[in-house]
Amino acid sequence: MTVLRLPDVRNVLVNRAPRELAEHEKWAAVAVLLREGVSGPELFFIRRAEQPQDPWSGHMAFPGGRRDAGDATLLQTAMRETREEVGLDLSIEAEHIGQLDDLQAIARGKPQETVIRPFVFEVHRESPLLQVDAREVAEALWTPLLPLYRGEVDTVRPYQWHGTNIDFPAYDVGGRVVWGLTYQMLRSFFRILG
Repeated sequence: MTVLRLPDVRNVLVNRAPRELAEHEKWAAVAVLLREGVSGPELFFIRRAEQPQDPWSGHMAFPGGRRDAGDATLLQTAMRETREEVGLDLSIEAEHIGQLDDLQAIARGKPQETVIRPFVFEVHRESPLLQVDAREVAEALWTPLLPLYRGEVDTVRPYQWHGTNIDFPAYDVGGRVVWGLTYQMLRSFFRILG
């Protein structure tokens, strides 16, 4: 049985150069938050609020969003968005421990102009205080990392594309389906961890 601890994650990420895509006009950044739980590392998810104009409306995701003109770096984007969405100040409550590979955004099966950069943080407190912005986030939750990493919660999400039914790979997190971009980020993360 695979054992994975937060110091292991830190050691892998600190010595790794992430794959960064060439400069793009539109960027977004997300925060992959980890903490030490009772039975090992835990991972933080949000469920995005239902918004008609949002192509990822209602999806399970990591906190984050588009880069603003005032963000000097994409790391600042991830930290600002996390503070806005769930009230967690990563400069105080967490430590930045690494970066995953850049990912081209895809919505409804079509590549988007936006590139997403995921940053990994270790949250210091077991139960940080969250102030969820209900306009952006419908739900926030922590879940054990190991079942995802080991493939114990693998599932599929049925999706209809141009009249054809397709089963997309996904994770079942307590009855919530994690698929799409977030699933791809996690697969990349798990490949990095080995």
